[in-house]
Amino acid sequence: RRRRVCCTLEVFFLVLFVLMTGVAAGLAVVMAALNNLIVISRNSRHASSSSSCSHGKLDPSQMPPKTTYLIGVGRADCTGPVADIPLMGYASSEQTAAGIHTRLYSRAFIVDDWTQRVVFVSADIGMVSQRLRLEVLKKLQAKYGDLYRQDNVVLSGTHTHSGPAGYFQYTLFMITSKGYIKPSIQAIVNGIVKSIEIAHLNLKPGRIFMNKGEVENSNLNRSPLSYLRNPPEERQRYGSNTDKQLLVLKFVDLDGDGLGMLSWFAVHPVSMNNTNRMVSSDNLGYASYLFEQEKNGGSLPGQGPFVAAFSSSNQGDVTPNTRGPHCLNTGESCENLNSSCPIGGTQMCLAFGPGADMFESTKIIGENIYRKAKELYRTARQEVHGPIGAAHQWVNMTDITVQLNSTHTGQTCKPALGHSFAAGTIDGVGGLNFTQGSVEGDPFWDGIRDALLGAPSDETINCHKPKPILFSTGEMTKPLPWHPDIVDVQIITVGSLAIVAVPGEVTTMGGRRIREAVKNEMEFEGRLKNMEVVIAGLCNVYTHYITTYEEYQIQRYEGASNIYGPHSLSAYIQLFRGLARAIAENKVSELLKGPEPPYFKDSQLISLLPLVPVDKKPANTSFGEVLEQVLPSYGLGEVVKVTFVSGNPRNSGDIKAEKSFLTVEQYENMTQQWIVVHTDASWETRFHWIKGSGALSNVTVEWHIPTSALPGSYRVRHFGHYKERKGLTTVIKPYEGTSDMFTVHN
Repeated sequence: RRRRVCCTLEVFFLVLFVLMTGVAAGLAVVMAALNNLIVISRNSRHASSSSSCSHGKLDPSQMPPKTTYLIGVGRADCTGPVADIPLMGYASSEQTAAGIHTRLYSRAFIVDDWTQRVVFVSADIGMVSQRLRLEVLKKLQAKYGDLYRQDNVVLSGTHTHSGPAGYFQYTLFMITSKGYIKPSIQAIVNGIVKSIEIAHLNLKPGRIFMNKGEVENSNLNRSPLSYLRNPPEERQRYGSNTDKQLLVLKFVDLDGDGLGMLSWFAVHPVSMNNTNRMVSSDNLGYASYLFEQEKNGGSLPGQGPFVAAFSSSNQGDVTPNTRGPHCLNTGESCENLNSSCPIGGTQMCLAFGPGADMFESTKIIGENIYRKAKELYRTARQEVHGPIGAAHQWVNMTDITVQLNSTHTGQTCKPALGHSFAAGTIDGVGGLNFTQGSVEGDPFWDGIRDALLGAPSDETINCHKPKPILFSTGEMTKPLPWHPDIVDVQIITVGSLAIVAVPGEVTTMGGRRIREAVKNEMEFEGRLKNMEVVIAGLCNVYTHYITTYEEYQIQRYEGASNIYGPHSLSAYIQLFRGLARAIAENKVSELLKGPEPPYFKDSQLISLLPLVPVDKKPANTSFGEVLEQVLPSYGLGEVVKVTFVSGNPRNSGDIKAEKSFLTVEQYENMTQQWIVVHTDASWETRFHWIKGSGALSNVTVEWHIPTSALPGSYRVRHFGHYKERKGLTTVIKPYEGTSDMFTVHN
């Protein structure tokens, strides 16, 4: 019976998935104070959560100069399973993980003004889900008590579309992710918590500097016609239809030595397109890779004390594919309302660039952002000082009355997705005959929806106009609610910097309006002065897109994916103004906590991911044996390839956290030892898992030899685990393989 129910559910969700394949988608410190700081620093490294330093409470005689903070930075692996798991972002049924391009990391930054503390985490994941945030906070509470809480911890995703999915508790996301995948969410939760633990243990007195500048040739508005619907007088205040600003925070100790760098920039990490099958941190991750490799000279990727994070911002309508949309068959531009080509329709309209392929494009965009960040970090002179602040509320986003002006109000709606949601974007189109810019329904698809899921209510239809509703997700509750009703809104401040944690993807103009509203509220009547406001995107819970009212009207993908209706942005602005006012007036304690979100039991969550079968290998071979050997010699710029008999990488599970499926090693003549020069976290390596029939599989390791490689003797090694049957049970066993030695010459 259970098997029949499982099969029925699987068929049901597969049918639904077909309908939804378009989801995109102070340096002068007096000696006495310095001695106190050294003592505090030493103590804070080893303090437990119950210590006075860990809680940021010090005796007045120990108070440091006003220009210093307690600062901690940490980084930890959060990659998760790299085989069979759907990748989160494009919602393509064909795009399941099959290897590693670059590993994923969580980067945590703790700042404490000696009375209050805040934490900002940027993780190389698609977005932060509500379930993920709740799991992280549960673990932090178990370890630190009330030190790290809902109000002072911000979790943000970079929005890479090449990270494992399966960490949501709402039905819509489970449908496109083969359900709730425990190994996937555990890896992310453990990585985030570990990064915070490392930052906590590394707390030391330091200073923060801020700088900002513009990054050119690295982002493009993918819905310019929507942007043009915004008032002309508003658009004229800005020089571009995307935000090109990169804001950088520079963290240093009291000697001026670098601890870390935290930044925000508006661009979608979709340089790696929907044909990619390797886990990848994409363009923002590559920028982090370059910055950390330079600062942690001599360390392998993911190692070394310096932490550099490139976080998402208001990138809802921003693509890195800077050559824009063109028809694949004719090469002509398809920059039109429907993103459609004369021949082939929407399926032929895609955006590319700036490189010849997705790897080169990722490299170019990542390098552009890294170079500007490096310049801004080096020249940062504006010191951040002042108190820490934090404000948070849970709100029911389905029922908020918005004061539009002195005489008119608006209302948010129960969640719903429009027809253009299924069309996808120029970064990854949908698989069916949906188009962007649809303001009318389709009787065929509406009929299928009504038969399978039921028709949307008149109330929902009227509330969302002019959106033609494809899925009335706010009225769909089986097997669990399809979308969240309860949403986090949160602002943290560090001196003159306010970080607005937006629970979704806000468009360029939407982000500008939020920034302006928060700044005006904080500075009203001189309460605070010269505040810099930054948007942090994809924070705490995912609610799809947030557009302006005007952009909503023409129902491009972003408008159709604005789930709480046309007044969503106005509602968020109203809520963020309330938080900003509470911080500015020192009345955060008077904020209502709001209704807590649900936390569903694991038994209520559905998984459609099959178990890993017992691994097979070709006759007369062993796991780790080389099937295709390396060549004897290679030159700089060439690609080394070697193929091994492998098991399913899912068998390695948590065993692989902070480790590697591969190494490139150089023989050191002086010590007569092999030295690891690259791992699977390196940009120069690629780890391809090829799944064959009958539980047979193999792994191909590529090393793209950089021009900086030293001449000498090398080898490639692969590490993995396979599953075999022992009587009535199965066991997991490790294996490894090693290539022949080869030389690299100039």
